[in-house]
Amino acid sequence: MADDIRNETAAPEAPAVTARPVRPAGPVGRRISSTFASLSEPAYRSLWYGMLLVWGSLNIQMVARAQLAYDLSRSAFLVGLVGAAFAPPVLLFSLFGGLVADRIDRKVIMQFTQLGLAANTLFVAVSITTDTVTIWHLISASFIQGLLFAFMMPARQAIVPQLVGKERMGNAVALNSSGMSLMTLVAPALGGVMYAQVGPELVYYVMFAFTAAAFVLTARLPGVGKPVQKSGKPIAELAEGLRYILRNGIVLTLLAISLVTAILAMPFRGLLPVLADEVFGRGPEAVGLMLSSIGVGALAGSLVFAGGVRKGRGLVLMISSIVSGIALVGSAVLPNYTVLLLFMVLIGVGDAARRALNNTLIMEQVDDAHRGRVMGVYMMNFGLMPVGTLPLAAMAEAWGIARALTVVGVMLTAFGAVFLVAARRVRRL
Repeated sequence: MADDIRNETAAPEAPAVTARPVRPAGPVGRRISSTFASLSEPAYRSLWYGMLLVWGSLNIQMVARAQLAYDLSRSAFLVGLVGAAFAPPVLLFSLFGGLVADRIDRKVIMQFTQLGLAANTLFVAVSITTDTVTIWHLISASFIQGLLFAFMMPARQAIVPQLVGKERMGNAVALNSSGMSLMTLVAPALGGVMYAQVGPELVYYVMFAFTAAAFVLTARLPGVGKPVQKSGKPIAELAEGLRYILRNGIVLTLLAISLVTAILAMPFRGLLPVLADEVFGRGPEAVGLMLSSIGVGALAGSLVFAGGVRKGRGLVLMISSIVSGIALVGSAVLPNYTVLLLFMVLIGVGDAARRALNNTLIMEQVDDAHRGRVMGVYMMNFGLMPVGTLPLAAMAEAWGIARALTVVGVMLTAFGAVFLVAARRVRRL
């Protein structure tokens, strides 16, 4: 699995602009101290709080936008189209977003894109207030949001080592994952309650306030400057970044793991209502509990990884894909709801491993001059999720959800096993 491909010689790392020396922890509270070590850096703390607000707004919006789309159209297809409009710009423009992150101060990119996200949310909020909102407003807003994320996320990921240094990079990435998991667990329920109690208008103004506050927090970050001085043409630099990935066997394998699991492990979430109904004879409350169980597993796993998994990270990453595949199969073939919830927790832990460990390992293997472009490729997995949703939905329609999940689970387990056997260098990380 690309183990014989040589790694390109890394360029010198850009210095971490605010990182403090890592001090040994005392005997009391050592584990807690190591888990939250990166939050002792003021710059990273601002980044992390801003991430909570942005991710909270995104997860509230996933509930509110879908419900508003249904209230406006009464069409399942149009509701799906509103959600899917986010994916194409992420898939198409993440590479360019990564290129920009390697050419421009990453703080500046984050500020401009967060300002755009705030304006985009405010546009929908005002449309609701003036009673002019239509389904096309929501489709356009979803597309613009995906476009902004394609540029914001590579910069946000690539700036982390510049804020905390290489010593705490793994901890910082895992804390990012834990914050995302926390918002995935809490924010959808909050969005649903707010929508039911006060309606979509106030919900959108709250989302605007969250994003505007994230913009203010980002303004507190130090300017990190350009990673390197660029002299080539953008397309040439983009091609050079792709060649860099192809020459780096470890990074190529890690990206392959990320993209394969995005296609196979993530899309089933959109079909949880079908699973709840067909297999367990339950309704929306069961779907919410399943999603919460995934969130619990993801949050717990992220905190464990933040505490300092130093050895065998590549092995844990590949085993997590196998465990997720087995859990998907078990969810389909064991018609016991309590057991299902345990499988959902395992899937959440697998999500945490891929978000925290895969991201950390990739960033450790690349130099700062290429980090933005590599993270641009990594972010494409958000755009690839619908690619897995469509065939899974087709299989569920033809064979039933249980058989469809079994097929996908077996495929994910098989891919994980192949990576485990063939990717020896990743296994040793």
